[in-house]
Amino acid sequence: MPIGWLGGTFDPIHNGHLDVARAARDAMGLETVLVGPSGRPPHRAAPVASASDRLAMAALAVEGQPGLQLSDMDMRPDAPSYTWDLLDRLADSGIDLRALMVITGADAFRDIRSWRRFPALLDRCHFVVVSRPGHPAPRLRVDLSDLASRMHDAPCPAGPEPGIFLVDMPTAPVASTDIRRALAEARAIDGMVPPAVQDYIRHHHLYVTKDIA
Repeated sequence: MPIGWLGGTFDPIHNGHLDVARAARDAMGLETVLVGPSGRPPHRAAPVASASDRLAMAALAVEGQPGLQLSDMDMRPDAPSYTWDLLDRLADSGIDLRALMVITGADAFRDIRSWRRFPALLDRCHFVVVSRPGHPAPRLRVDLSDLASRMHDAPCPAGPEPGIFLVDMPTAPVASTDIRRALAEARAIDGMVPPAVQDYIRHHHLYVTKDIA
């Protein structure tokens, strides 16, 4: 049975992340989607919230979400969180990479050429790319024309060869930067994150400074 992986800084995790996970789950018939905060993202500034806070918020966000499951597999503080290295760890844990689907937003996948070990990375597992506001997944056939032959419109069955599956579903128009900025300016974030995550942020006084990097 195929399994999905949705990684990210999750600083904080928000409703857009959950929409991406659910869209990929439903389009590709995934029994489980592992949601894994990254310890040290290699392509952006260091997270504002601590690793333990981001893991706790992710746990609250996936609670009660069918098929969504928390993973701490990528919470390594001693090295950057590269997808290539994560795949090694997932394989070592017993997960068959031929049945694994790495899930990402179309905005992030546009930069796939900058990911470590590209293009060999695309030969290790399937990728599921979900539309984000302003970044429809089908447009990747134009933006990444050299990869278009590997792209398939989901839902569709996954073959034995690693593919890129495009899921054109609406997802919440929210970004973690927007949430941090709103909190630093003492504005409400209702509807941007799950209620349990909002309560956690409030209780632990997260993102109250002007540092919104």
